[in-house]
Amino acid sequence: MRDATTRFTDRVENYVKYRPHYPSVIIRFLRDYCALSPSSVIGDIGSGTGILTRLFLENNNRVYGVEPNKEMREAAEQSLIQFDQFHSVDGTAEATSLPTNSLDFVTAGQAFHWFDRDQSQGEFQRILKPDGWVALVWNEREGASTLFGQEYEQLLCTYGINYNKVTHKRLEQADTRQFFGRDYRFVSYPNAQHFNFAGLKGRLLSSSYSPQPKHPNYAPMLAALQLLFERHQTDDKITFAYQTKLHCGRLG
Repeated sequence: MRDATTRFTDRVENYVKYRPHYPSVIIRFLRDYCALSPSSVIGDIGSGTGILTRLFLENNNRVYGVEPNKEMREAAEQSLIQFDQFHSVDGTAEATSLPTNSLDFVTAGQAFHWFDRDQSQGEFQRILKPDGWVALVWNEREGASTLFGQEYEQLLCTYGINYNKVTHKRLEQADTRQFFGRDYRFVSYPNAQHFNFAGLKGRLLSSSYSPQPKHPNYAPMLAALQLLFERHQTDDKITFAYQTKLHCGRLG
């Protein structure tokens, strides 16, 4: 299995185009429950191409996007260039290089399952101000809620590379809960994307477990995806349904 920090190097273009964004209700929840304000300083860890980072920048926060993958980090720098409050950092969850007690919030979007849990917890405690917050976010596909979702999940199990090992779904809520010490809350919000076949293909190829063109699973996977799309499309579109899951709290 390729190192977690390089798994997305060849997928950046599709990641930028086809990965879902996060609903703005996340910001409202963090305002109400965690006293998030525009003056809060955010460290977005494993920030990737900046999808979650953008949500906080649009809230006028100062955000440090910590990302070890050069290609993803450069994509974020390009897409967020208009935000003066954005600071791009070459670092990892276990060694961010950020100053001690410098952050009000540590966030991670679609990334926490890649972290070393013990080392990142210690690093987050170091860089957070006293009583700072951690917010972990995932867009999780509703694979069992529709026939399309069930068949797409089966496609991943059949053709994906190490799918069952690397999917964040292997991380149970109880495991995530144990990361926090106090004031833990979990909320979930509906989210969706609507794709033609080109979009569906791009969404699949943005995933770290999808085989690349030279892999023997690549061509049969795309053939199966085409058939799946044709069976379930309506007006040449398919709906990807998600639950956006937010875990937040303070560390012990």
